[in-house]
Amino acid sequence: MRIRSITCFVHPRWPVSELVFQKAGLFARMAKQSFENAGYAVQTVRMATPPFAEFITEQDYAQASTHIDVIAHSEGFEYVSLGPALTGVPQSYAAIPELLSRSGNLFFGGHLTTPNAEVSLSAVRACAQVIHQAATLEANGFANLRFAALANVPPWAPFFPAAYHQGKSPAFALALEAADLAVSAFTEAQSLQDARQKLVDRIEAHARDLQTIAQRLADAYGVEFKGLDFTLAPFPQPDKSIGVALELLGLPALGLAGSLAASAFLTETLDQAVFKRSGFNGLMLPLLEDATLAARGAQGVLGVNDLLLYSAVCGTGLDTIPLPGETSVEQLSALLLDLAALALRLDKPLTARLMPIPGKAAGDDTNFNFEYFANSKVLALPAEPLTGLLSGDENIAIQHRVD
Repeated sequence: MRIRSITCFVHPRWPVSELVFQKAGLFARMAKQSFENAGYAVQTVRMATPPFAEFITEQDYAQASTHIDVIAHSEGFEYVSLGPALTGVPQSYAAIPELLSRSGNLFFGGHLTTPNAEVSLSAVRACAQVIHQAATLEANGFANLRFAALANVPPWAPFFPAAYHQGKSPAFALALEAADLAVSAFTEAQSLQDARQKLVDRIEAHARDLQTIAQRLADAYGVEFKGLDFTLAPFPQPDKSIGVALELLGLPALGLAGSLAASAFLTETLDQAVFKRSGFNGLMLPLLEDATLAARGAQGVLGVNDLLLYSAVCGTGLDTIPLPGETSVEQLSALLLDLAALALRLDKPLTARLMPIPGKAAGDDTNFNFEYFANSKVLALPAEPLTGLLSGDENIAIQHRVD
């Protein structure tokens, strides 16, 4: 297991406060050193700000994003999330493609849902438009790696692109790459109950160590520790594959019948572990970041609707999904609407990081040259444009189910 990201939540002000960045950089360097001294590899150190439209005026979006990117990088932050576009600031969505084109280090999101637990149909289309435009900014539609549509996602989730801050007081949380804990636990298990207990024991043991270090840092530097996100993020190797872990439970292939039950089992196991939580803390199924998921997608066993179905019982939603380059804004909107409705009805955070690839059709091979991706095939998107009442601009209130 390693730390995918030490995510520092910082309000940079505008015009920026260099002192704020210097303090954040000092804290981040000491945090990285402290966790590495304890034996935890740290992949990245990242910064997340409040939603950019909350503290930057529209005419300053471009200048501010560039300035923040440069100063953050000088303080050792490899990536910066400037937070999500806001449903109350419609123009903030339209600004994102141009901002993405300015730097490969900037991440953004876009809210699909309002603070009043409503799906915003106009925000759904605005996020779809961002995805559609961003697909042409870089080869293989790669810019969409840095944008996610967010449904019911609160602040302080440490995984990018979902991460954003709230308020001005600094904070931090840890995003953990921990799929290997599930692989090892399930490999050794003699029963489902044994598999569950072994995984809970591994998570809690690491959590105790991580929390001790984190709280010591929080007390020393006056930076609030928000918690851990044990969303079992994978890496494209068999021993770090969440697909391998799920198939070790007895699935012939992830995507076949039984996969929903296996996903529910794993997520409910995560729920039983006791630790300080921030973010998703569920099952992450990023197709292109996991060699087994990528293989099942290429075989036609695992599709978009399957992944959306598993989102009902697991964690983060639809992540790194390769789609045909000709996917329309209207098709993307229909899929995002389903995701947003699911998030509100189940009262859980879900995201969509969709990657239309220009020039590719469903069934074509992907050809990413990126160490954190496993290549697959482009997935078909069974969607058509919405019409009638669902094609309007209303906000749809969807309350979570009450027993």
